[in-house]
Amino acid sequence: MELKLMMEKLGAPQTHIGLKNMIKEVDEDLDSKLSFREFLLIFRKAAAGELQEDSGLHALARLSEIDVSTEGVKGAKSFFEAKAQAMTEASRFEEEIRAEQEEKKKQAEELKQRKAAFKELQSAFAQ
Repeated sequence: MELKLMMEKLGAPQTHIGLKNMIKEVDEDLDSKLSFREFLLIFRKAAAGELQEDSGLHALARLSEIDVSTEGVKGAKSFFEAKAQAMTEASRFEEEIRAEQEEKKKQAEELKQRKAAFKELQSAFAQ
């Protein structure tokens, strides 16, 4: 799910099968997950020209703005930690907006229920 969200945020959304294929291509320990080491392998393979042009990993490598061979592993780690932090902050902002929208819906529903209760009370006095 994290890979899916990251690819969407980077503007290169992938299908579920595409994501599985991306993971499978660099999953050295066969746990169907990407470790940080395996994630860095994407960029090493891209630099070596070992990724297919139409693969999601190639798109990811192109979208990243860092050259692991130049920056080194620590530089890449810092870069991706900063990207992850930015994505977390964006997600937090989106979550706050959703919470506000839910609160407005809840308030609107409560108002609707109060109006309905008032109309019931009003009809009891009208008779």
